[in-house]
Amino acid sequence: MERLWGLFQRAASCPNLMPTSPAQQQLSPRSSQTVYQRVEGPRKGHLEEEEEDGEEGAETLAHFCPMELRGPEPLGSRPRQPNLIPWAAAGRRAAPYLVLTALLIFTGAFLLGYVAFRGSCQACGDSVLVVSEDVNYEPDLDFHQGRLYWSDLQAMFLQFLGEGRLEDTIRQTSLRERVAGSAGMAALTQDIRAALSRQKLDHVWTDTHYVGLQFPDPAHPNTLHWVDEAGKVGEQLPLEDPDVYCPYSAIGNVTGELVYAHYGRPEDLQDLRARGVDPVGRLLLVRVGVISFAQKHFRRPRQEDRLRPGIQGNTVTNAQDFGAQGVLIYPEPADFSQDPPKPSLSSQQAVYGHVHLGTGDPYTPGFPSFNQTQFPPVASSGLPSIPAQPISADIASRLLRKLKGPVAPQEWQGSLLGSPYHLGPGPRLRLVVNNHRTSTPINNIFGCIEGRSEPDHYVVIGAQRDAWGPGAAKSAVGTAILLELVRTFSSMVSNGFRPRRSLLFISWDGGDFGSVGSTEWLEGYLSVLHLKAVVYVSLDNAVLGDDKFHAKTSPLLTSLIESVLKQVDSPNHSGQTLYEQVVFTNPSWDAEVIRPLPMDSSAYSFTAFVGVPAVEFSFMEDDQAYPFLHTKEDTYENLHKVLQGRLPAVAQAVAQLAGQLLIRLSHDRLLPLDFGRYGDVVLRHIGNLNEFSGDLKARGLTLQWVYSARGDYIRAAEKLRQEIYSSEERDERLTRMYNVRIMRVEFYFLSQYVSPADSPFRHIFMGRGDHTLGALLDHLRLLRSNSSGTPGATSSTGFQESRFRRQLALLTWTLQGAANALSGDVWNIDNNF
Repeated sequence: MERLWGLFQRAASCPNLMPTSPAQQQLSPRSSQTVYQRVEGPRKGHLEEEEEDGEEGAETLAHFCPMELRGPEPLGSRPRQPNLIPWAAAGRRAAPYLVLTALLIFTGAFLLGYVAFRGSCQACGDSVLVVSEDVNYEPDLDFHQGRLYWSDLQAMFLQFLGEGRLEDTIRQTSLRERVAGSAGMAALTQDIRAALSRQKLDHVWTDTHYVGLQFPDPAHPNTLHWVDEAGKVGEQLPLEDPDVYCPYSAIGNVTGELVYAHYGRPEDLQDLRARGVDPVGRLLLVRVGVISFAQKHFRRPRQEDRLRPGIQGNTVTNAQDFGAQGVLIYPEPADFSQDPPKPSLSSQQAVYGHVHLGTGDPYTPGFPSFNQTQFPPVASSGLPSIPAQPISADIASRLLRKLKGPVAPQEWQGSLLGSPYHLGPGPRLRLVVNNHRTSTPINNIFGCIEGRSEPDHYVVIGAQRDAWGPGAAKSAVGTAILLELVRTFSSMVSNGFRPRRSLLFISWDGGDFGSVGSTEWLEGYLSVLHLKAVVYVSLDNAVLGDDKFHAKTSPLLTSLIESVLKQVDSPNHSGQTLYEQVVFTNPSWDAEVIRPLPMDSSAYSFTAFVGVPAVEFSFMEDDQAYPFLHTKEDTYENLHKVLQGRLPAVAQAVAQLAGQLLIRLSHDRLLPLDFGRYGDVVLRHIGNLNEFSGDLKARGLTLQWVYSARGDYIRAAEKLRQEIYSSEERDERLTRMYNVRIMRVEFYFLSQYVSPADSPFRHIFMGRGDHTLGALLDHLRLLRSNSSGTPGATSSTGFQESRFRRQLALLTWTLQGAANALSGDVWNIDNNF
């Protein structure tokens, strides 16, 4: 549009196009002409602006005015010409106007066609950022002496990826010792850095952090004993493997009666109380699963928690909040696949898992652990104050046989006993935990391919390298896929590929202790990364089966994931793409695939702490947990058996999925992030808020502020979408401005009104704290608790108007700030809030 208008203006202002007199020519100022020239060399593909006057621009102007149209000359100004017949003279006088009329008709027709073309693009889909296979990604580059199209990039990527040896890398990595801080990990770190250095990368480096990790004390192992009625310590129950423990458990010894508490969720503990079994002062026996070890102590998950992950607390925190003395955690066989051809977890095997309700080094919360000595001693509020210990199914069976009291609900029953499970209480037990904290160096390894046009914008992909045991599924698969992607993209670079944005490949250390390596790096470079990191793609837990595919992700990536799923073949459904496999069983593909980001994923901190959209892919068994995760039986052989020989195909599918996602994110001219999605997210949450509008109105309160802020966000997103549609596609300045606004949308949802040190997970939808939408909903539910006379609904624990007003202000102004930021410059903000 702008270029057409410029051509029309220049044509209209061309001195030879309209009839002029000498007097008019004298009165006309000598205008300067803006000329755009293509620049060769380092700035090839850009336009350089030059100011030229009339004489210097004569050659250029001739291009736009190829014909001379002159009116009648004044008498005496030139040699006399033969008289023309009247109709010829009239035609000569009308000629300029006929040409102008033709030009206007042509311009109008062209503009009409342009608008129709734009409209057809809009009809192709809601996202302005979807690129079809026919769209040229980067005309400046050549591939086989032609333009570089999506199909070319895809073919190049698949060709080089197919030359790798994923399965061998998984097998070899799983055989190596790689506990964080160990000698084996130090050797693996050197090998992986050397492997990256051999590739065609622009930068390779290592970051070292000194973190506080907790390990068992070999000289003083953890123990579990029976205690008789007189309080005397009796027989010791064998803990088959002294190496299995819960990092960050409280140390010490506790004694109490045993109670069975299902998964240890808040609703489980409330159900216990309702059945007359009080958890206060007792040891809880809980099952592995549903929520993390850390999440087994905090609060009840509900249906809407699908949209706000990572805030369900943990088993130990929940038990602590309900007054329990300690927690024993065991793997229930009924929770895993009972398919005979597939291997199952040994009944003598316990499951490892940390119990810190948070991520990173819990002894330097909010600060990077480059050198702990410079920080005062402080501990994360997510560290539990009661001890926890994993036990095997065999030990759990012995304990369950001793329980009396009410029979557990049907859904709490398991398969360890021939008789129903009872809730207890049972005999008394004494639990002793002697874990000790050690300052440990951990190393993150980085490799970078610099972008061509936006090198300061990073597309990040990472995988955990460490493992407590063999860790085949936990980290060997992700590490192998990461190395294959590095090799593949390096080969593409050698064959002429250069992404628009920088690709950053990272191998994380300390992941088994709560994403320590990734979180410490984020804390160390927070002021840089929230401005420069575009997206994070996690390869952790990528292959835990092959029946179901899940993407735990930010809403911004949902549309792009849908697009890429249509490009990747299913590893176990021949002739189908992953997308076709999903919609065959559930037409609502996102309900089947999309999941919230869990706190135990390295991707969670990127989104909830830094404000960078992130995704973690996982192939899983059909609604069954992979039984060997976080155990010493997480071997290559067991993983291969669970997948019945399809491990190479499934790992290859993940690599294809991640790689094509990286190409789109790093090479698309406009970032393919669907910034309008959060309007839908807010709308779904408002449905939950509306339940309480009547209760609030009775108190003279309203939620209208939130509704208005949501409306402003929707309008700002639509306005930006229209701006992008109507903008000049090749204007690099505009493109970069739009990309900056798009890539920071996730950051806009971090509350600016709370401290990152006090509330590190500031995201109002996925974070934790009083500033979140989840906390506001929990508080509003107290309105119903008060009205129904629920015990415990006092003035101090019930609904508080002052707290509600503060929560509403924190939520509303963060949402309003996101709307304002999406609008662009301050003079573009147009709302009636």
